[in-house]
Amino acid sequence: MASSPTLRRRRLSAQLHMLRLESGLTAEAAAREAKAKRPDRPWSAAKVVRIENREWKRLQSDDVLTLLDVYKVTDKRERDAFVRLALEASQSGWWVGYRDILGTGAYVDLETEASRIRTYQALAIPGLLQTEEYARAIIRGGGVTDDREIERRVEARMMRQHRLSEPDAPHLWAVVDEAAFHRIPAELRAEQLRHLIDVQRPTLRVQVLPYEAGLHAGTSGSFVLLDFSGDPSVVYLEHSLSGLFPEDPAEVEHYATVFDVLQAQALSVDESLAWMGDLLRQTEGTARA
Repeated sequence: MASSPTLRRRRLSAQLHMLRLESGLTAEAAAREAKAKRPDRPWSAAKVVRIENREWKRLQSDDVLTLLDVYKVTDKRERDAFVRLALEASQSGWWVGYRDILGTGAYVDLETEASRIRTYQALAIPGLLQTEEYARAIIRGGGVTDDREIERRVEARMMRQHRLSEPDAPHLWAVVDEAAFHRIPAELRAEQLRHLIDVQRPTLRVQVLPYEAGLHAGTSGSFVLLDFSGDPSVVYLEHSLSGLFPEDPAEVEHYATVFDVLQAQALSVDESLAWMGDLLRQTEGTARA
């Protein structure tokens, strides 16, 4: 399975936070005890809070072991697991080479280790399902004009798609609004539709949300739900310059419910395949006319 340093960072910080709460210590008290055990290391309540809030890039194994001492974690296997988690959380993924266009790469990082991806897209085909030419057109349509940057963005998007061909690929379920299909440039629509039809399999499904659905549960905008084996699910809300990751369990559950409703409002998988087939034939017929 592809490794996600971001996911491990989330897991490590959450586990250390839980250990502190179970120990009945405040951040200030934990820092005071850590300083007493390791006076050669800088410790403060702010440092403990930063660790628990994932506001770090590389967490030293010595600091992890010191906190485990404070929280009275003595089992060697458990301590080794924490150290290993800290080392894995400090690694870099392939996307680091694209930091200039992916920013922190937080979403791509989490995507690499998701066991299931559920997405609703209102205006565009999901990035994991885009053809190269459509990806290039949509990036250019988003205002990017530098040819080199466009090609790097397309390259990164195509590399993300390799995850879907791996043996442990995540289950991908996409609900796509009909508007997204009609916004595909006419000269690229046939190729993109053929791709969407061809890639479908039991673990990769696309449903079309037709105009006939009227006002629906997704009118507030697109979103992605990432599910993991052994870790809490994450919601991703993309914006033009950045993205948000709501973490409150109630918010995650809200979007999961919205996705379930959208699935029910959309055409079935078989109906969606037939709908895309009809649109493909119309597109090809128009091109021949």
